[in-house]
Amino acid sequence: MFTHHRRAIPPAPCLSLDQGMGSQKTYFVYIMSNRSKTLYTGVTESLIRRVREHRLGIGSVFTAKYKLDRLVYFERFQDVHNAIEQEKQIKGWLRINKIALIVSVNPAWRDLSLEWYERHQFQPETSKSLPATTPALSS
Repeated sequence: MFTHHRRAIPPAPCLSLDQGMGSQKTYFVYIMSNRSKTLYTGVTESLIRRVREHRLGIGSVFTAKYKLDRLVYFERFQDVHNAIEQEKQIKGWLRINKIALIVSVNPAWRDLSLEWYERHQFQPETSKSLPATTPALSS
């Protein structure tokens, strides 16, 4: 029976997902998935770095093999022991319970990291750089 229900805290607009508030460290329990809804549960203190590693296929052998490229669930912890305990607990759950946890906060199985990699409309494009030198004016 699915009894444990924690809601992921959405990221604050100005707060990096790799830093906690103030000098306290922040740890994350997360679930990665793919188009086939294969699941991988992990723990990290740098969610952005870890998701990027998974996307590049260097995060773990399992995530590389099954091309797990979507962050579908995460939650924050201030204490690493609590984060590890939660990760172990989720890993011990039946698949149906993991799915219920994901659906409780992300019913569409949206990639929660998608906007981390999108260019903001006011951010300059990196491919369009200024010339290194000013062209000579003809007289």
